[in-house]
Amino acid sequence: MAFLLVLVVGLIILFIYMIRMPGESYKDALLPLDAAGQAVARKLESHVRTLCSHPAGRNYIEKKGLTLARNYIAGQLESSGYQVGFQAYQIDGEDYANIEVTRLGEVYPDEIIIVGAHYDAVVGAPGANDNGSGVAALLELADRFKHANLSRTMRFVAFVNEEPPHFMSGTMGSDFYARQAASRQENVVAMYSLETIGYFRDDTGSQHYPPPFSFFYPSQGNFIAFVGNLRSRGLVTRSIRAFRTHATFPSEGVAAPGFIPGVSWSDHWSFWKQGYPAVMITDTALYRYPHYHSSQDTPDKVDYDRMAHVVLGLEKMLKELLN
Repeated sequence: MAFLLVLVVGLIILFIYMIRMPGESYKDALLPLDAAGQAVARKLESHVRTLCSHPAGRNYIEKKGLTLARNYIAGQLESSGYQVGFQAYQIDGEDYANIEVTRLGEVYPDEIIIVGAHYDAVVGAPGANDNGSGVAALLELADRFKHANLSRTMRFVAFVNEEPPHFMSGTMGSDFYARQAASRQENVVAMYSLETIGYFRDDTGSQHYPPPFSFFYPSQGNFIAFVGNLRSRGLVTRSIRAFRTHATFPSEGVAAPGFIPGVSWSDHWSFWKQGYPAVMITDTALYRYPHYHSSQDTPDKVDYDRMAHVVLGLEKMLKELLN
């Protein structure tokens, strides 16, 4: 009996450690976007619609769509003034490439913060929210940081092959990237995976969770989530503290074991494998989005105004953490 009591108390302490986050989530009504914010929303929409414009999709089978997406991303980064690099690798004789740009830090150039998003979509889905939304945010953030003075080095990376059959395997673009970074002994102090960030609902019951998290988090799917594993808890708390300080948008955070369904399901997993701290920023995907991995994941399902609020909040968060 004493052992069971100790076990229960230990589990309660662990759970509090997992879910307790600094600051408070924004609870007031969302402020209307000003003219500059509206312009951001329209740019995000343009990116998503262009990424979804190839009717057969963009994936390891539909290589034309994947190539069109790669070229579009590279062209947008070039138009922002970056020198674009391609990290090429092969799978069964087929060529694939991650897309990377860098802003070198002026004080601590060896300390690297990576913002990443995968640009492929699952077979059979247009991939507007998963993950056109993440790539659109990546492009907008890269553009907004093009002239920023940074203490630490900033990298923006669009990863290929996150979706099945490459998902959580050595052929993921992010896995290849993280392994290369580790082999060069790069000091990646933070990695953010922008994963499915464009769908929000205010109605009760629109948000779901793996058990037992529904007892502790909102039932309305109107927030952006910061998700890390236990080793990345420090990064989760620093990030959500900075976001809540600057952003006027609801946010929730958790640092949980990676075996809990959904916690490890994106490119941040590849960086955890190499011992790097990494956080997924997400609308929680299948726990909220009814069109996840379906042919209905189309650009009209994305809430670009709320997504603009998220991106503008992430910009302020990153500026604090970079400097």
